[in-house]
Amino acid sequence: MQILQIISSARGAESFSTQLSQGIIDKLLAAHPGSTVVVRDLAKHPFPHLEEAHLQAYFTPAEGRSPEQQAAVRHSDEAIAEVMASDVLVIGSPFYNFTIPSSLKAWLDHLTRANITFRYTPTGPEGLITGKKVYVALASGGIYSEGPMQPYDFAAPYLRWMLGFLGMRDVTVARAEGVKLPEFQATAVQKGLAGITA
Repeated sequence: MQILQIISSARGAESFSTQLSQGIIDKLLAAHPGSTVVVRDLAKHPFPHLEEAHLQAYFTPAEGRSPEQQAAVRHSDEAIAEVMASDVLVIGSPFYNFTIPSSLKAWLDHLTRANITFRYTPTGPEGLITGKKVYVALASGGIYSEGPMQPYDFAAPYLRWMLGFLGMRDVTVARAEGVKLPEFQATAVQKGLAGITA
């Protein structure tokens, strides 16, 4: 089994989302010995935000692309190839200003390509990235899965919808919540892992 780990936190080893995603990977490796892990650290090696050159390259047939367009499409091709080659994705995301980091959004933007990772049909959009299991490791300073702050969680709903749009509908969200609250911080990662089965 090939596992793709997506890291989007800028906090390095102190990141709760990275600790949670690593805990999920440890469970997967224990259950599936011999599996390989490919790590894509978006904090250390961010994808560029979409610009005109990227969009022009996406809508130009490969044989007609200029050298500049070939360079512009490289990140997108890499992201798509890594996802397509993987059986399982483990996406670590901190909760920045009620949603995901811009680095993770940029990666998703490069992953979302018409007629490659999704297409429109007479019956509506169809995701073309299928047969994947996805774990989202989401860390937040407060509690957003329930209670008065739940309406302000724009991370988990967006990721579920976006991944589903691309065809990845088997999504499990694990949460390390309350990492800025003394009464929850010490056990947040362990609680997030409790419901994960590999």
